[in-house]
Amino acid sequence: MALQLHALNPPSSFVSKRPTRYVILKAPCTVRSNWQVRCVASIQSQAEDTKPSVVYQPTIWDYDFVESLRSGYVDDTFRTRAKELTEDIKVMLNKENKEVEPVGQLKLIDVLERLGLGHLFEKEIDGSLQAVYKDSNTDKWIKDDLYATALYFRLLRQHGYLVSQDAFSGFLDEKGKFKESICGDIMGMLNLYEASYLGAEGESILDEARDFSKRHLEDIKDYKDSNVVAQVNHSLEVPLHWRMLRPETRWYIDAYQGQEDMNPIILEMAKLDFNMVQAVHQRDLRRASRWWRNLGLAPKLSFARDRLVESFLWSMGVTYEPQYDRCRNWLTKVMNFVLIIDDIYDVYGSLEDLELFTDAVDRWDMTAMKELPYYMKMSFLALYNTTNEMAYDILKEQGWDILSYLTKTWADFIKAMFMEAQWYQKKTTPSTEEYLKNGWVSSSGTVFLVHAFFATGQEITKEVLECLGSNPDLIFGPSMIFRLSNDLATSSAELERGDVSSSIHCYMHEHKVSEQAARQYIKDKIMETWKLMNKSITNSPFSIQFVKFCLNLARTSLCVYQYGDGLGAESNKSKDHVLSLIIKPISIGSPITHSKHVDDGLLSVS
Repeated sequence: MALQLHALNPPSSFVSKRPTRYVILKAPCTVRSNWQVRCVASIQSQAEDTKPSVVYQPTIWDYDFVESLRSGYVDDTFRTRAKELTEDIKVMLNKENKEVEPVGQLKLIDVLERLGLGHLFEKEIDGSLQAVYKDSNTDKWIKDDLYATALYFRLLRQHGYLVSQDAFSGFLDEKGKFKESICGDIMGMLNLYEASYLGAEGESILDEARDFSKRHLEDIKDYKDSNVVAQVNHSLEVPLHWRMLRPETRWYIDAYQGQEDMNPIILEMAKLDFNMVQAVHQRDLRRASRWWRNLGLAPKLSFARDRLVESFLWSMGVTYEPQYDRCRNWLTKVMNFVLIIDDIYDVYGSLEDLELFTDAVDRWDMTAMKELPYYMKMSFLALYNTTNEMAYDILKEQGWDILSYLTKTWADFIKAMFMEAQWYQKKTTPSTEEYLKNGWVSSSGTVFLVHAFFATGQEITKEVLECLGSNPDLIFGPSMIFRLSNDLATSSAELERGDVSSSIHCYMHEHKVSEQAARQYIKDKIMETWKLMNKSITNSPFSIQFVKFCLNLARTSLCVYQYGDGLGAESNKSKDHVLSLIIKPISIGSPITHSKHVDDGLLSVS
């Protein structure tokens, strides 16, 4: 039996020019609302001109707890130890150390980056990679060594060096297929598989490498090294190049600990740095929580998602490095506004009110607020003040007026959301191409990346601003993957309630195919989009750090939506990420306590 909830006597401040709406939920249900409700043990259809209703669960995180988080890893004792370990590792990375072969240096760099330590050794890593790239004797040590070749190819491409796919030609037979004789090299095959995901459009050797290595890795059975098997299964689930960095670091610390060639100095440094960076993230989250509560929007907008902690987790996905705290601060705020606006357009607002709100944001004019209902006035003014404050900070620091760039990206996003609202109200199902042309903008990816660009404080030039405004592949790509991964996670629920705002629904309608066939099309589209971005890594006017931000947005999207709608419903997976990445430190030896026991009073709703 389903429960039908009728809204009765809403506060006058929330009354808008929209018809009464009905919320259909499966019993039992949790309703967070300031409105009176009464339950009726019958089912009625929604009115024909209303949107599909959604009631989101309240946040599971207690903000008093969030703001009480403190880490013991801010103590000078840990800073001193970290400095000692850092110097030891720099010696290992020193390219003048004649005892380290090039493949050994590459392996060390790979380990450091996977353990989350790359941000500490950027100068040394870049120097080592430049030396390897310019080395005229490269062929001598990678020839016939699949592991070395694949590692060389992947690391250099990740760092923006243009390495040809022909690096793998020595492992092909006369028919252009990979030789079966290399299948016995498990680590070589694993690295070939990972390297293949750095391929760009038209690189057929890398397409063949991915299919060939995947087929053989899936057949591994009863391999003697269980740690290797775990790594293979981990990669087959999601390739390294597509993984959100911070959860991957947490996973790899455990995996590295069990390897025979584990270096205890590196492992200790990885654990220590993880906890020290986590302390920075806790500080940033405390500040974000105070901002969010002081803003006061959540209690006023009971229909919208309250997802402050998940929004912060998203910002960590784009950049976890300690020095980019302002970027995390801005992106956390951006995500909270994106969720509110998304719920206004998808869940709550009438088409007439949405048109007024779209016009207000497009004009960026306080006088446009007059015609808005109360909840929209609250939302617009909060967005207006927050965005203007961000622009003021950059104007004060660098002398650049960036307000027009920030407001344009918000206006573009909201216009795209309005287009989707019109499609629904008019019962129109667009073509897949039409939907995606609008959908990559309505994903809000451009909003995140434009704010991320300015938040880092990097040098602003006219050339880079022109490129930023033209939406190159490095901005289009992550935004499209954001849209596609969102649709994969939410399409089933949207189909069930008749929502047209899904690429899967559009593809099914246009091509008369099953949901399974449509989902496969979207997965292929994600692969195609990654190839566009991969090509841009080696051909970009942006700094390497901003390139990483762009890739990280795509990775974070895939991670958040991997097991469902991680922003709509706070799943066990998203809760586990918060616990392991933000709240619980890694055990190093003696336990380090923080303000409250994690299991006592952490969650307001279990």
